[in-house]
Amino acid sequence: MSWNFTFFINSILLGVGLAMDAFSVSMANGLNEPDMKGGRMSLIAGCYGVFQFAMPMIGWICVHTIVVYFSAFQAFIPWIALILLLYIGGKMLIEGIRGGEAEDGGEKKLAFGTLVVQGIATSIDALSVGFTIADYGALMAFVASMIIAVVTFFICIGGLVIGKKVGTKLSGKASILGGVILVGIGIEIFVKGVFF
Repeated sequence: MSWNFTFFINSILLGVGLAMDAFSVSMANGLNEPDMKGGRMSLIAGCYGVFQFAMPMIGWICVHTIVVYFSAFQAFIPWIALILLLYIGGKMLIEGIRGGEAEDGGEKKLAFGTLVVQGIATSIDALSVGFTIADYGALMAFVASMIIAVVTFFICIGGLVIGKKVGTKLSGKASILGGVILVGIGIEIFVKGVFF
């Protein structure tokens, strides 16, 4: 593979495709925290971007080192994403149904541990991208992963902004909608990974 226009376009498109789950989760987070400040939005989008960078690189390393073990692990990726997102989404649903938002003054801040779990859950399928970029050299794989991360960052910022706008209008029901979105994403990743 050579450094050409196609390489950059493919990397950008790969980033857009991989960022869709993180975009949806970002919208859910924006719904849940409509008063989120710009620095916090950058932290959340940056976390997703870091995971979207790391996973293809880890996949690329696996392809070039322990491909046999990675192939066995790949079957578990949809299950892991489903469990993580069902857990987080279920928690948001329960809090929203019990009225936890009203008690907390209208919003519940996303904990760092939850953010990391979301980052892993939404990017774990990007491990398989290591196979698609297997013919790249180390530097090209790094650059492609970096492009994916930057694209993810900006798409997630957009998701947070949209979620905040809608979240302000929905007030108390935002946590319920956010939880439903996360559960739906988990099921979608699982169905795509297991049946297609």
